[in-house]
Amino acid sequence: MGMDDATWERHANPWSGWSRITILPLLCLAIWSRVWLGWGALWPVLAVVAWTWTNPRLFGPPLHHETWMTKAVLGERLWLARDAHPVPTHHIRVATLLTYFAGSGALILAYGLWKFELGWLIMGLTLAMGAKLWFLDRMVWLHADMGDTFAP
Repeated sequence: MGMDDATWERHANPWSGWSRITILPLLCLAIWSRVWLGWGALWPVLAVVAWTWTNPRLFGPPLHHETWMTKAVLGERLWLARDAHPVPTHHIRVATLLTYFAGSGALILAYGLWKFELGWLIMGLTLAMGAKLWFLDRMVWLHADMGDTFAP
């Protein structure tokens, strides 16, 4: 998403992090809307894509770095930079496993969207969102282990 240091700092605003949680459910709804809108469903999908890009840029920097979501976003940034700045090894296995669970959930919900099977969609969305929230919790822990500063 081409986020520079200033954009990451703005994304660390808890309003940005928490409102970003809406993206996957909104995307599911937008894709499901093809039942009612046909090809017109591309408009809500494009709106979700625009929201995905706009969200980390919309809010100002956080007043402090004490909230759970701020720490989660800062930890996620550390995680994404792990090739240049190695993270403690006790985070790697769990974070990777949670990423696989989230990906599995995304595949299940994609199947539900493709087949218009609400049960599969809800199961996949629950797995993907649950794994993502657990991943964010792990990023809070990573942030606690590595500190509040990021050196690109």
